[in-house]
Amino acid sequence: MPYELPLSSRARAQGWKVKIRDKERLEPPHATVLRRMDSWRWNLRTRTFMDADPHPREVSDEVWEALNDQYELLCTQWDSMYPENPVNAEQDDD
Repeated sequence: MPYELPLSSRARAQGWKVKIRDKERLEPPHATVLRRMDSWRWNLRTRTFMDADPHPREVSDEVWEALNDQYELLCTQWDSMYPENPVNAEQDDD
């Protein structure tokens, strides 16, 4: 079952969501920021966006704050959903 990060009523009214989706176990740990048809994958290990399009500048300041303020919660949720691919796992540099 996906996890949805609680956002302010204002951000939700503007169409924003932040989710950890199902079936993401093989990808680097990340949360997906959604707004209407657009989505951005935010890497939980590096705290950077994984995709250039759409441009990360389009993410609202309020959503940025939620990602940073609730970072530990997102990591905990990822780790509980995907214990075989934890956020703080050693990464191969190969």
